[in-house]
Amino acid sequence: QVQLVESGGGLVQAGDSLRLSCAASGRTFSTFVMGWFRQAPGKVREFVAAVSSSAGYTSYADSVKGRFTISRDNAKNTLYLQMSSLKPEDTAVYYCAADLAIWGRQNVEEAYDYWGQGTQVTVSS
Repeated sequence: QVQLVESGGGLVQAGDSLRLSCAASGRTFSTFVMGWFRQAPGKVREFVAAVSSSAGYTSYADSVKGRFTISRDNAKNTLYLQMSSLKPEDTAVYYCAADLAIWGRQNVEEAYDYWGQGTQVTVSS
């Protein structure tokens, strides 16, 4: 079992920055592909970013490329999402997820085995 707990969400203004964290426990964090997804009201959950187990590979949705940065600290069992130049359309519940398989389906929701409970990010205009 893997437990994932997100934190760092909140209410910010357009153009602001915010950093989300995801604390993992239960199994060897350094072996997981980790991802961030988000779900806006009335929309399906969508891929945001992913990082390989050793942080050698990253992947981003086009909508966040150049504004968001995913990173991980395997010594602290923690995943991060640094979000900059936030826009109202970034408003959503953000989820972290763990994929026990190898890199390759990192943008596919069904590839992930464990999910956190989510943290709300609201960006006002």
